Amino acid sequence: MTRNGIGIRTAQVRQQRITGQIHVYDGAGKGKSQAALGVVLRSIGLGINTKNNSNRVLLLRFLKGPERDYDEDGAIAALQSGFPHLIDQVRTGRDEFFDVNGITNFDREEAARGWDVAKGAIASNLYSVVVLDEINPILDLGLLDIDEVVKTLKSKSPELEVIATGRAAPQKLLDIADLHSEMKPHHHEGAQLQGLKGIEIYTGAGKGKSTSALGKALQAIGRGINHPGSTRVLIMQWLKGGSGYTEDAAIAALQQSYPEVVDHQRCGRDAIVWRNSRQELDYVEAERGWEIAKTAIASGLYKTIILDELNPTVDLELLPVEPIVQVLLRKPRDTEVIITGRCQNQPAYFDLASIHSEVYCHKHYANQGVELKRGVDY
Repeated sequence: MTRNGIGIRTAQVRQQRITGQIHVYDGAGKGKSQAALGVVLRSIGLGINTKNNSNRVLLLRFLKGPERDYDEDGAIAALQSGFPHLIDQVRTGRDEFFDVNGITNFDREEAARGWDVAKGAIASNLYSVVVLDEINPILDLGLLDIDEVVKTLKSKSPELEVIATGRAAPQKLLDIADLHSEMKPHHHEGAQLQGLKGIEIYTGAGKGKSTSALGKALQAIGRGINHPGSTRVLIMQWLKGGSGYTEDAAIAALQQSYPEVVDHQRCGRDAIVWRNSRQELDYVEAERGWEIAKTAIASGLYKTIILDELNPTVDLELLPVEPIVQVLLRKPRDTEVIITGRCQNQPAYFDLASIHSEVYCHKHYANQGVELKRGVDY
C-alpha cells in the first residue's frame, strides 16, 4: 500500500523488542543531551509502573562537573528522591570548555573515573539503560581509548540500551551503533529580522525530535523546581491521543510533587493518521490542542511550552499555518516555544526559529525491521 503523508505510530499495545541497541546522537545542532534526558524520563516512567527493578537507569555525564548547576538537576533530584531505585547519576569533569590544547591531568583522571563507572555499570546487569552523555567529545579529545570503549560496548548484555551523545563521534563508535542521529543546525533570517528569541524547532527523519523535547521539558521542570515561581511548563502533544506512553508516569509523578510547575496535555486519536485517511475527529482534536497552546503562549504564564508533533499536524493540513505564525510573532519575549516533528514541506513559522535542528537519520534499527521499545522509543 502506498502511504501519502505523515503518520505517528501511537503507543497502543504492540509487539516490542527485547534486545538493547547502541544509540549515538552527534552533530553541531542542539538536542543531543536533551535526547538522552528524554530517554531517561521515559525509562523512569516505565519503571514507576513495573514492580521489579528491571528498568534502572544510569545517567553518566562527562564534561559536566558538579561545580556547575544545570537546569535539569532539580527534576532529576526530585525523581531520585521519589524513585531512588530507578535512577543513578554520576557527573565527571570540569565545568568549563577546553580544547585539545587545554587538556590537563585532571581532565584525564576524570575521564578515566567516568569510564570506570561506565564499565562497572555495563558489566553489572543492574541497568536497563546506560547514558554516556558527552562521551563523544571525550573520545575525540583522546581522553579515552576508543578501541577499549568499542570492545566494552560490543560485549554488553543483549538487553542493555546504551546512549552516547556529543559532537564529533569517532567512526569506530558509529560503526557499531544501531542508531545514529546527527543534529544538523539551520539558520533563519526571519528570527533575527523580527527580533524573536526562544523558538526552537526539531525536525527531520531521524530519531530524537520528541525525545529532545522531553529532555527540554525535564530541564525546564528542573529550573522551576530549583527556582520556584520563575517558570511553568506546558507539554502539549498532538497525534498522540492513545495511552501507554511511558513518559506519562514520570511527568505525573513530577506533577504530583510540583503541581505549580508542569501541565501535560495530549490530543488526537489512538491511531496513525495519514493524509488519505483523515477523519473529522482529527481536525477537531488538532484544533482543541491549538486552542490550549495559543492561550498558553499568549498568557505569559508558561515560560516553556512544548508543541510536540505540531509540524506533522500542520503538514497533514489539520491546522492552518498563518494563525500559528501570528501567535508566535506575539509571544512574550521570555516564553520559550519548542516545536517538533517531521514534515515534507517546511511551514512559514520555521523562519521564526532562533534554533532549528534537523535530526538526520544515518542509521535506525527500525529500518532493519527491529521493533521499537517501551521506555526508550515511546
